[in-house]
Amino acid sequence: MPRNFELPAGEEAVLRCSHFPAQGEARSLVVVAHGYKGFKDWGMFPYTAKALSDEHEVISFNFSHAGIGEDLQNFTELEKFARNTYQREIKDMEILLSYLSQHHRFGSLPVFLLGHSRGGGDCLLYALDHPAEIAGVISWNGTTSLDLFTEEQKREMRDKGRTHVLNGRTGQQMPLDAIIIEDLEQQAERYNLLERMKQASFPVVLIQGSEDGERLRRGSEQLIRFRPDIEWIQIPGGNHTFGAVHPFAGTTPQLEQAIAASRDFITRVLAG
Repeated sequence: MPRNFELPAGEEAVLRCSHFPAQGEARSLVVVAHGYKGFKDWGMFPYTAKALSDEHEVISFNFSHAGIGEDLQNFTELEKFARNTYQREIKDMEILLSYLSQHHRFGSLPVFLLGHSRGGGDCLLYALDHPAEIAGVISWNGTTSLDLFTEEQKREMRDKGRTHVLNGRTGQQMPLDAIIIEDLEQQAERYNLLERMKQASFPVVLIQGSEDGERLRRGSEQLIRFRPDIEWIQIPGGNHTFGAVHPFAGTTPQLEQAIAASRDFITRVLAG
């Protein structure tokens, strides 16, 4: 069973985390970042964290403004979600990784970031900002462009101060405030992942379903054009969640392939 813990992350901000202890001698620390409208207890994430804990310490967490509060299964903090910028998410990761680096159990272990969807973009951005801290990034169906918003949403944010995005699973209209588009525009150079990755040298693997969205697959194509050393592992028949659903209904062949590819990447990086 995972051990849950919380970290304060500034005013009214809390990082809710789960630690899946290594079942043997730990080879690394793997930090798992969920995506947009996701959370650490969604569907495949606890199963994935448990599977990777066979040889690794694994930490999963909820971003402080992801919209998930004390109720770990439902979006009850929509006003926080409305202000969830990338600046905020990277600050969350800095707080978490700083804490883990000072912890006797984790401090000496190489750190791998595993991010799904928007979380994959977060992991690339964190590693670009802190390359000395990170042994490698594992991007599951990850974004390479941090602008996930439609032109209509961006116009509404600018004109009215707020727009909404539908959560297809829950039916909730989730608010997005102007601070989000302001953050993207003010930090445009920092958030240009493709351009910055040209100069980066940390190891990355892209693990992507063949049925993932066209926009995300196109971003992966662009990234490997700039960094041919990055392996793009395509999972036949895999969709955006490798066939996994919420509530979790069991693993799938595609999810097992994604987990195995993640293990293999860590092994290769550690072997040098």
